Amino acid sequence: MSGGVAAKTLREEGYAGRIVLIGHEPTPPFGRPPLSKTYLRGEEELSGWLVKPESWYEENHVERVNATATRVDIRSQLVELDRGKSIAYEKLLITTGGENRRLEVLGADLPGVFRLRTVADCDAIKQAARPGARSVVVGMGFIGSEVTASLTQMGLHVSAVLPGAAPLESVLGQEMGEVMAGIHRDAGVELVTGDEVVRFEGAGRVERAVTRNGRELDCDLAVVAIGIRPTVGMLQGKEMAMDNGILVDAMCRTSVAGIFAAGDVANHMHPLFGRIRVEHYNNAEKHGAAAARSMLGSQAAYGYVHTFWSDQYEHKLEYVGHVREWDRFIVRGSVRDRKLIGFYLAQDVLRAAVGLNRGGDPELDLDDEMATAGRLIAKQSRPDERALVDEDRDLRDL
Repeated sequence: MSGGVAAKTLREEGYAGRIVLIGHEPTPPFGRPPLSKTYLRGEEELSGWLVKPESWYEENHVERVNATATRVDIRSQLVELDRGKSIAYEKLLITTGGENRRLEVLGADLPGVFRLRTVADCDAIKQAARPGARSVVVGMGFIGSEVTASLTQMGLHVSAVLPGAAPLESVLGQEMGEVMAGIHRDAGVELVTGDEVVRFEGAGRVERAVTRNGRELDCDLAVVAIGIRPTVGMLQGKEMAMDNGILVDAMCRTSVAGIFAAGDVANHMHPLFGRIRVEHYNNAEKHGAAAARSMLGSQAAYGYVHTFWSDQYEHKLEYVGHVREWDRFIVRGSVRDRKLIGFYLAQDVLRAAVGLNRGGDPELDLDDEMATAGRLIAKQSRPDERALVDEDRDLRDL
């Protein structure tokens, strides 16, 4: 996604030189959100999620190389590929994203145990996901939660195993975690909380997952969704600064002159939030565009106030800002009705907001709430808590 957007942006900004786009996936660059949602459920094709149609790359003289970069030779300014070929560069943008974390337990390689990252992964899960089948999902972050919802909607019985007390609790907090747990339980999901899978069993194919607490969960398939790690294997030695990804400044520049990074792989310096690495679609898109402009000489800092969304069943979750520790969580709306916007405050400063089912009410103009929250966050506002709670107060007045 980031690489494709960067190539598109370079051409849109008037760059006429050679562009080579290297990637190991056969499809043109695309956004991954449907892989855990509509594409997985067979409701949508990926054509609407392409950065550009395949023909655009040839028409705009962007060379697509279907290969894996195995090494970046910084001194010689070469990218070495797994096919024994090398490509020279003047400027290099690394948008290698992440690779799924493996669950290092006995039986993890049994047929029927899947991970989700690529179209091929998704197609394999779709083929195995028959209505009435029993499935286990390991991990209830965003991908695990969305896959759990999709499999349930496809008619499968889902048991979800997670180390915490509720889905998404580590990102959204206890209150919102409990709301999301209720949503999944109401849909028929068995949440196995405070536990972890220690092995998979089966004769030739997965038949059950066994947890540390002794649960035996029969299953016809399992999906492991325990996060990703940045893909940096092509960078060897200590020539480039790295820490939980490739360290870049606010202009997407790495510690090596002429090399930039963006998207999931980049641990970027944000003017509001400090150093963060973000694994969401919106960042992949906007960071790729910002990196392309930086490669062309722009000095503009990447100050995007991060946003993301998640669709689970009929519920839409939205988030703006970034925070990992907060003092207070203030709710406007109804937790019981699952229609709310929550505000995260740290030292009285609004740092993030989460919305659940808050769009589409013309009387309250709720479609504008998250955008308004984003502007308040960008201004590092210290809003009055009573005004945040009061439905009769327009957030724009703050």
